[in-house]
Amino acid sequence: MTGLNDFDFFIGKWRVHHRRLKERLAHNDDWEQFEGTSTVQKILGGLGNMDDNVIELPGETYRAVTIRTYDPAKQTWTIWWIDTRNSAQLDPPVAGRFDKGVGMFYADDQFKGKPIRVRFLWNALAAPHWEQAFSDDGGKTWETNWEMDFTRMQ
Repeated sequence: MTGLNDFDFFIGKWRVHHRRLKERLAHNDDWEQFEGTSTVQKILGGLGNMDDNVIELPGETYRAVTIRTYDPAKQTWTIWWIDTRNSAQLDPPVAGRFDKGVGMFYADDQFKGKPIRVRFLWNALAAPHWEQAFSDDGGKTWETNWEMDFTRMQ
């Protein structure tokens, strides 16, 4: 199954360096940086994986979980996010696939009551790197608003 092992690079324990825009879709360039950890394991007999995250925002630490599932028929991954800041809400999933070590995943969502496109980018070519970007013009332009760089814990 092409794509089934795309996230195998990510299984394990990680230190995470976060870089996040303080305000999204506000035409600013004011970033904050903080740390965290992530522990990733396979689930569903290998057709998925999940990570348990500790995110150390300045002034607030919270927990989050990412669940990823693989659809062999479509050869795509679907990714869900949930965190303790609003544990009753499951964000709309992004879906996509990897091509030559770079994964692109998209979804329609809302931000401050307005429709947006969401894009996750996973780069597995070197040390794992993740980015989230929003588009408020249907995907013509994108604002990267969160980046994570991962260092494997020994």
